[in-house]
Amino acid sequence: MVVEMVVLTESGSAVAKLGPATNEKDSEKLRLIEEMTANTDEVQKKVLAEILKRNAETEYLRRYGLDGATDRAAFKAKVPVVTYEDLQPDIQRIANGDRSAILSAHPISEFLTSSGTSAGERKLIPTIKEDLGRRQLLHSLQMPVMNCYVPGLDQGKGLYFLFVKSEMKTPGELTAQPLLTSFIKSEHFKNRPYDPYNVYTSPTAAILCTDSFQSMYAQMLCGLLQRLDVLRVGAVFASGLLRAIRFLQLHWQDLCNDIAAGSLTIKVTDHSVRAAVAELLSQPDPELAGFLAAECSKGDWAGIITRIWPNTKYLDVIVTGAMAQYISTLEYYSGGLPMVCTMYASSECYFGLNLRPICEPSEVSYTIMPNMGYFEFLPHGDDHVQDQSQRLVDLADVEVGKEYELVITTYAGLNRYCVGDILRVTGFYNTAPQFRFVRRKNVLLSIDSDKTDEAELQRAVESASALLRPYDGTVVEYTSHAYTKSIPGHYVIYWELLAKGVYNGDEALEVLKRDGVMERCCLAMEETLNAVYRQCRVADGSIGPLEIRVVRGGTFDDLMDYAISRGASINQYKVPRCVTLPPILELLNSRVVSTHFSPAPPTWSPLRRPAN
Repeated sequence: MVVEMVVLTESGSAVAKLGPATNEKDSEKLRLIEEMTANTDEVQKKVLAEILKRNAETEYLRRYGLDGATDRAAFKAKVPVVTYEDLQPDIQRIANGDRSAILSAHPISEFLTSSGTSAGERKLIPTIKEDLGRRQLLHSLQMPVMNCYVPGLDQGKGLYFLFVKSEMKTPGELTAQPLLTSFIKSEHFKNRPYDPYNVYTSPTAAILCTDSFQSMYAQMLCGLLQRLDVLRVGAVFASGLLRAIRFLQLHWQDLCNDIAAGSLTIKVTDHSVRAAVAELLSQPDPELAGFLAAECSKGDWAGIITRIWPNTKYLDVIVTGAMAQYISTLEYYSGGLPMVCTMYASSECYFGLNLRPICEPSEVSYTIMPNMGYFEFLPHGDDHVQDQSQRLVDLADVEVGKEYELVITTYAGLNRYCVGDILRVTGFYNTAPQFRFVRRKNVLLSIDSDKTDEAELQRAVESASALLRPYDGTVVEYTSHAYTKSIPGHYVIYWELLAKGVYNGDEALEVLKRDGVMERCCLAMEETLNAVYRQCRVADGSIGPLEIRVVRGGTFDDLMDYAISRGASINQYKVPRCVTLPPILELLNSRVVSTHFSPAPPTWSPLRRPAN
């Protein structure tokens, strides 16, 4: 039980100290949390001094005349606030094989590919070997915190759907891969010691399998075989867990056949996966197969998670930010189980923990751990200020209720780097601020790990609309919506068209439909969207085909009339490029005259990144 109240949050509720610990190992971890959060500003000063001392001779810090200084005042006065685009020339030099101390005094061991993009390609985030230890440290704090709230987690297993994604090699032969893939492939994960609080139903071989179908099939099968041992079900993102449920809906008959026969389908060909599954699937179990078939064939999938895995205590999955759109669907499938968001991290840095994990998704706040990096905060809305470096606030000095953009300085050589996350301060744990993730800056559409901004969407619409010109057609107006009622979700683009030639509107649309132009427009848009979107479409299957819904003439005038009726100024009104409000979606959908889907996946390949 959690005891001893220490401080009030933004809403006026009290934050409780963690404890008592369930064992001595947990007690050590909780003491570390207390130590790190008790003197946040002192820890931050020490972290910055360590980073600046070790990287003093790097080309980047010498470029700005820091001259070995390790104090905050010199750092803030001389080192600018930057974005990825500012650092890209230096990063590209490293990617091309330059091994000099450009950003970091320690060798860059690999690049982590961010879900964010630059010029349509994944960002390459430099990392060093010792970063893995920092990530492992934060991972090691998760279960001690959970044990304070949910007892008995050492008495069962976790059913986690984890996957590796393809890696690539830069021209300089450095590996570039997503953060989770890097962690799963590391010796930390593959050779992790036995820990009763971190036992998974999925064999490591199944998680490491690069074939997404075989990996999912094996992980689902092993989860079904151990259904009574499962105490928590999870994936990284909410969308990933929903994909797993959809997979079960599509393949439960094959899975039940395997369980009944006591042998694995020939569709799984990976030898290491087959060997790992054989240890669990050692003999026929017609009783289990019959139970699962009865549950899955009912047609009603409400509460399916607790029906199949009845001892599940919570879902471990990210449901903040863009993932919040999946909350109601997860509630339906889980029967209302708690949804736990344990940690806040990115490719650039691991940031902090949710110290009150059993809470409503809308109340999730993360306590920034001040030993993970040096953190500054740009007050959100101050973009008009030319010298942003003068506006940054230190971690210990943020104010409850205010929103900030996160700026980080890391051991791997990112200095005053804008991450792009907008956070709201909700309170403090000891002296460490707690933040609620509000959104990614400038992101318009997101289904999974994709992040599409307004400029990218505009370019995609322009590219696709070029196909209308031979028919004297044009796109008058457009907006978009991330449709998540199907699994996987997909982008919906609403187009209002104008026929400028010999055809009237209806005739022009019929010609476009007859010639398959609208379907080609869908694919043209997908081809123009960024590499993360295309990977999700092609390799991961986490996004469905893009859909264009053509609406009748005058629809966007009706949309403006609606906005004005709700108080918008006619002089300041702009067509929203993404819509989420149900009344607006109802208006748009009531005006749809035709729907069209992309007929094929866009092009994508995990090839070697070309040199610039």
